[in-house]
Amino acid sequence: MTNTKKPVCLTIAGLDPSGGAGVIADVKTFTAFGCFAAAAVTSLTFQNTTGVFGSVHQTPDTVARQIDAVLDDYDVAAVKTGMLPTGEIIDRVADIIKKRELRNIVVDPVVRSTSGFDLIDNAALRALIEKLFPLADLVTPNLLEAERITGITIKSADDIQRAASLMRSMGARNVLIKGGHLLKGEAERRKAKAVDRLFVDGQLFEFSSEYIDTTATHGTGCVLSSAIAANLALGKGLRESVQTAKDFVTNAIRTAPMLGHGHSPINI
Repeated sequence: MTNTKKPVCLTIAGLDPSGGAGVIADVKTFTAFGCFAAAAVTSLTFQNTTGVFGSVHQTPDTVARQIDAVLDDYDVAAVKTGMLPTGEIIDRVADIIKKRELRNIVVDPVVRSTSGFDLIDNAALRALIEKLFPLADLVTPNLLEAERITGITIKSADDIQRAASLMRSMGARNVLIKGGHLLKGEAERRKAKAVDRLFVDGQLFEFSSEYIDTTATHGTGCVLSSAIAANLALGKGLRESVQTAKDFVTNAIRTAPMLGHGHSPINI
């Protein structure tokens, strides 16, 4: 019997009990790419496919102790952060990343659910920008998150580029803005492409796929960012990791089973 060593990926995020997003989705994604999954839970959310109905947060100490227990035992090859609900938790996570010299950090700035539930307050958002953005190899906001982070109303590709430039000035080295199809109506919807835009060292790279008109979209952001982290852990470069993750999510949306009464989870 041959022992094979798997890269360990750590997610630091909230728990979605319905299994479509958060740490459960991240663990499924890491596993799908052949990585070993570890997780630290930052918040217990009360949600399903129809919306988010509340949450109870962990303390900074309980989050830090979870992370330290993993890092004391495993050589972690990549870290993905999701819902970090308080400034105090963000401070502790940032301190650990710096002190432990962790690598391949993907920060998914989860600030608001698609149902409109605010997941972090303004103080936590400032801490996220000031403490975690400079440590991240990649920051992966969707359009709504990019708007809240930058204060820019995004209605065009030029607005996306301005938002990315502003986030880079805030300390983010590389930025992937997700969901750039910018649909305006049914005519555009039928011929639209789902375009994610990666900004690296002043260069723009576009990742385009078919736009799949479906309600099976629960967890897409979590899965994309964790798929990128998994591919970085496997030794791929950033652009290749983003492309592979994009293809994975597109297929997961296309093949998603219809579960629940709202936005069905994608097929991880």
